[in-house]
Amino acid sequence: MKIAVIQASSQSGKNELIYNAVKKYAVDAEVINFGCFGDGEIKYSYIEISVLVGLLLSSKAVDFVVTGCSSGQGMMLACNNMPGVLCGYIPTPMDAYLFAQINDGNAVSLPLGEEYTWAGEENLDKTIAKLFSEPFGHGFPKSEAERKLEDTKLLKSIRNSSQVKMTDLLKTLEKPLLDKVLSKKDVVEYVLENGKDEDLSLLITELKKG
Repeated sequence: MKIAVIQASSQSGKNELIYNAVKKYAVDAEVINFGCFGDGEIKYSYIEISVLVGLLLSSKAVDFVVTGCSSGQGMMLACNNMPGVLCGYIPTPMDAYLFAQINDGNAVSLPLGEEYTWAGEENLDKTIAKLFSEPFGHGFPKSEAERKLEDTKLLKSIRNSSQVKMTDLLKTLEKPLLDKVLSKKDVVEYVLENGKDEDLSLLITELKKG
C-alpha cells in the first residue's frame, strides 16, 4: 500500500507530525511525504491541494492520502469533488475508525487549525492509530457488517457514475489554477513516474508544455 501525506500550506507546521504518525501506525505501507513544507515553497490552498490529491489517486500512483487544512472540512469537501476520491473528515479516533471500516474510502482530512495545543497532537496521534488499527472495509458494527458493506459498494458505484474523468476535469480548470497545481513538481513527477493511467499522464505532459 502506498500512502501520500500532503496538507495545505497554511498548516505546514503540522506536516512532520502527520507524516511521523502515519509512518508509525501504517507499518506495512510505503509513506511518501509531499508536504507542504513551509518556508521556501510555493504556498498551496486547500483547493489546489485537493486537485493534487485527485491526481495522485486517479492516476493510481498511490492508494491512500492523508491530508488536512485548518478546519479539515474544506479539504474534505474539496477532495470529494475530485474524480475517484472518497474522503472522510476525521476529527476524532472514532470518526477515523468508522470511516475506515464502514466507508472504506481512499483519503482522510484532519483538522489542523487554531488552538492546536499538546492535546491536539495527542488526538492526532490517536486518530491516525485508530485509522490504521485494522484492515479497511470490514463493516461496523459487526452484527450489521454485511449491510454496511453493501451500502458502501452502492455509494461508490453512484459516485463513479456521477463523476467525470480526471482528464476531463483538468481540461475545465482555469489556467491560473492549473498552472499552480502543475507547479507542485514532486507530486506531478511522482504521478508521471508511478501512475497507471496513460491518458492522464499524456495530458499532464501536454499541459506542462503549455
